[in-house]
Amino acid sequence: QVQLVESGGGLVQPGGSLRLSCVASGRIHNINAMGWYRQAPGKQRELVASIGSGGTTTYVDSVKGRFTISTDNAKNAGYLQMNSLKPEDTAVYYCNADVEFWSIRSQYWGQGTQVTVSS
Repeated sequence: QVQLVESGGGLVQPGGSLRLSCVASGRIHNINAMGWYRQAPGKQRELVASIGSGGTTTYVDSVKGRFTISTDNAKNAGYLQMNSLKPEDTAVYYCNADVEFWSIRSQYWGQGTQVTVSS
């Protein structure tokens, strides 16, 4: 089993910054990809950013130029640096990891962390 623990959410004013962290532990040989999703009240969960094992990143258009996804393979950790936050970024943010263990790949989710952007 693998556990993903997120941290770094909170309340921030518009224009502010937050850095989300996601640390994976358990039966892990390799993390092939990691993604950050978010779900606002009444809306579907959407993929915000993803990063592959080769470092290739993707972003939803609404966060391009403001958010940066990164990983630290030595720590089995992923990060989402969020700058110039807007009220519409308010949501529960979840990390997702594509984890490989003895050539078996599985998807895991964190518990979510609340991000609220408000003055």
